[in-house]
Amino acid sequence: MDMNKNKISKNVKSIHLIAICGTGMGALGSMLKDLGYKVTGSDQQVYPPMSEFLSNKGIKIAEGFNEKNVSYGPDLVVVGNAVSKDNPEVVRMDQMGLEFCSMPQAVNRFVAAGKKQLVITGTHGKTTTSSILAWILYHAGLDPIFMIGGIVKNFNSNYHLGKGEHIIIEGDEYDTAFFDKGPKFLHYDPFMAILTGVEFDHADIFKDINHVRQAFDSFIAGMSPQSTLLACDNDKNVADLICKSQCRVVQYGTNANALWRLGAVSIAPPWTFFEVLKHNAFFGNFKTRLFGEHNLLNSLSAIAIADNLMIPAKAIAKAFETFEGIKRRQEVRGQKGGVTVMDDFAHHPTAVRETIRAVKSFYPEGRVVAVFEPRTNSSMRKVFQDIYPLSFDDADLTCIRNPSRLDKIPPAERFSSQKLVADLKHRGKDAHYFPDTDSIIDFIVSKARPGDLILIMSNGGFDNIHERLLKLL
Repeated sequence: MDMNKNKISKNVKSIHLIAICGTGMGALGSMLKDLGYKVTGSDQQVYPPMSEFLSNKGIKIAEGFNEKNVSYGPDLVVVGNAVSKDNPEVVRMDQMGLEFCSMPQAVNRFVAAGKKQLVITGTHGKTTTSSILAWILYHAGLDPIFMIGGIVKNFNSNYHLGKGEHIIIEGDEYDTAFFDKGPKFLHYDPFMAILTGVEFDHADIFKDINHVRQAFDSFIAGMSPQSTLLACDNDKNVADLICKSQCRVVQYGTNANALWRLGAVSIAPPWTFFEVLKHNAFFGNFKTRLFGEHNLLNSLSAIAIADNLMIPAKAIAKAFETFEGIKRRQEVRGQKGGVTVMDDFAHHPTAVRETIRAVKSFYPEGRVVAVFEPRTNSSMRKVFQDIYPLSFDDADLTCIRNPSRLDKIPPAERFSSQKLVADLKHRGKDAHYFPDTDSIIDFIVSKARPGDLILIMSNGGFDNIHERLLKLL
């Protein structure tokens, strides 16, 4: 499926990555360094933890984009997808006639070549599902390679250069590079793939849900008849897309006709216990520190792949017991005075709703205080303006921050946090608007009481609100 038109030379020794501090690019840079290449990089936002992670690897990072950064003449330049054609390093690269490629092209050339690719796709759950699968395979002795969009706590890393025959890749539907506007996942050739669900997202590059579906349709159409697609059964878009697939399709979920199905579920904090059925027959009992049905479905898809790779049910169960989770995914950052502060990456309306619902079941005695920062290209646009009010029903108290980067969005397309709060109040919810992070911290410190869970949802650093709250509570 790789769409690489410009084949990468065999005698590459030095590689420069433009926009190296993104999670995927940082992982790639680290892997290339581990493989023995001379690696340099640049980015305009160089800050921890990625900056420290890369410098500890001995990778020299230039702050800001400057033509001098490529003037030394690297054998190859890897161009991140957020980089435009008028970037000074791209202009200089072009003038010098340097060889260049996109991130997924580099992954295929240097890391994935000759490996069986396990590609995790879908609007939600890619990082969690990839992390679970990586730990199951590693725990079972299969030593996979993986590149993941979050720090897996068991490895304290978002990548691993294993010696096994499998590579686990997050298949992103976002565009590849300025010279390749197709989705990243079209570059991969899956041995097996997971499709967790398809919803509208990435409003900066997709026009509507049909545009998103076209991307996933291309991915499924490109899978070979010998490959297997694990498809979630509770999503209408997925059901429509798999109808015309050439590859083998296996469904997982909660419906009676799914090959892999969730059975009985019970909660006894910090554990969730769940039963798994295969062909409607008992397959195994499992326990995990993850919570929420969405995470059980993510777990189910990973179990299905592990079983296909001949990993015994008992070994899979042991892996779940020892799986520590992912940073920034329902991660408890600390407790102070009986108040728990949790960090989560949720930003899409569905993810916000499911995350709040999941934590509510684990903290039934106290209040769930939902703190939300709309920060993604989609959440700062008004495309979800009328949907977000339905996402906070399970929160006892809701704090909505004004987006900090609204200047990037055309005025007519901007999301309104004030309107969201007004809509939540109209639904009878205790909701409050805040112009900045400081005012949220002051409010929570004055209102928090023992037993409360402060659930902070953002895909950014949120002005280090977690640590600042823990100091003041």
